[in-house]
Amino acid sequence: MQWLTFGLPGGERPGVLIEPGEVLDLAAAYPHLPRSWRTLLHEGALAEVARLVAAGSYESRHVLALDGLTLAPPVHDPSKVVALGRNYASHAAEQDRPTPKDPLLFAKAPSCLVGHGATVVVPPHESRPDFEAELALVIGSPTRNVETRDALKHVAGVTAFNDVSGRDAQFGDRLWFRGKGFDTFGPAGPWVVSLDEIGNPDDLDLKMVVNDTTMQHSRTSEMTIGCAEIVAFISRQMTLLPGDLIATGTPAGVGVFRDPPIFLQDGDRMEVHLEGVGVLANPVSRPPA
Repeated sequence: MQWLTFGLPGGERPGVLIEPGEVLDLAAAYPHLPRSWRTLLHEGALAEVARLVAAGSYESRHVLALDGLTLAPPVHDPSKVVALGRNYASHAAEQDRPTPKDPLLFAKAPSCLVGHGATVVVPPHESRPDFEAELALVIGSPTRNVETRDALKHVAGVTAFNDVSGRDAQFGDRLWFRGKGFDTFGPAGPWVVSLDEIGNPDDLDLKMVVNDTTMQHSRTSEMTIGCAEIVAFISRQMTLLPGDLIATGTPAGVGVFRDPPIFLQDGDRMEVHLEGVGVLANPVSRPPA
């Protein structure tokens, strides 16, 4: 199943992609269901949604054209966004840094999230905005102290993610939170694909394209620490809640470590291509300083 959230801030609604270009409005079709994916996941309703959709128990008037919708982040209100640093050998190598033995965790502010098609707006004081293509896991049930062998049972699905980074703030602070947490610096989507449909999340093609030029290209099999181990490790540090996002790291090719460096400019278009999910595309705006 492929599921998403659509609507403007404050009016987000859950939906399911039922055909290419067609979205079922869950709130309209099934008024008894919660009106957000975070709550749907918390109440364990994912299986019920899948059953209802597969049975076709909805009216055609509840089916909307995808082209006419504003997409929000698939989970627009997670309790947290956890991300990993240097989880691809190639990305560690381009920094002349080792790959961490354990997941190197940092946080992105949930308020940084935007959906497919939304504009990434660079703060005027940030001169080195950068891109990072990633696979993100969406947590489906409360997860605490799980074993690696059981960890993926707690994952509802995967989505594409762009860990947009302000390198001035990131490297100037020597902490990552501010530079990673600016508003709009967390594009996610366009939708979540359930694990039963995606197959093995540890072997998916991942690519970043900026203005039709491929800047990053790898497979998630290059990750030093795989998805199940990531979830298990984080669950030993904190409780993961339904709807939480885990951004699993990025491969080589980010702008700051190129020679010469390449940073995002006004009017650029970023595209994260993730096998089995599709393309997460976002334009860039850089207002004058």
